[in-house]
Amino acid sequence: MTTFADLGLSDAALAAVEALGYTEPTPVQEQSIPLALKGRDMIAAAKTGTGKTAAFSLPSLDRIERTDAKKSPVILVITPTRELAMQIQEVCGTIAKLRGLRVANVVGGVKIEPQIDRLARGVDVLIATPGRLID
Repeated sequence: MTTFADLGLSDAALAAVEALGYTEPTPVQEQSIPLALKGRDMIAAAKTGTGKTAAFSLPSLDRIERTDAKKSPVILVITPTRELAMQIQEVCGTIAKLRGLRVANVVGGVKIEPQIDRLARGVDVLIATPGRLID
């Protein structure tokens, strides 16, 4: 049986795995995490609830360093809905916290000013819906 440690994740990422309550990698995670850690591009399709968010966020957040406060985000995640943006932020936020990274989302349906203020303070990972990203 493959473990998350076998996939090449750092100790900080493995702590995030534990904090998220994951016990063993799903097939999409097992196949994609090693590729992402090598910097490879990939496309994955799997049913809801199979761990796709962790499959891309664990290795991505494991590879980046915190940016200076005024620099642009290192990772941009574009997602079609506010609800999905919130779900992605929850997973990414848990991982990022243990690495000292900053995560924010910008989505429609809420005031834009607090989101602009958050971006001005600096973020490493930005999760956005397309419309609000254009705004």
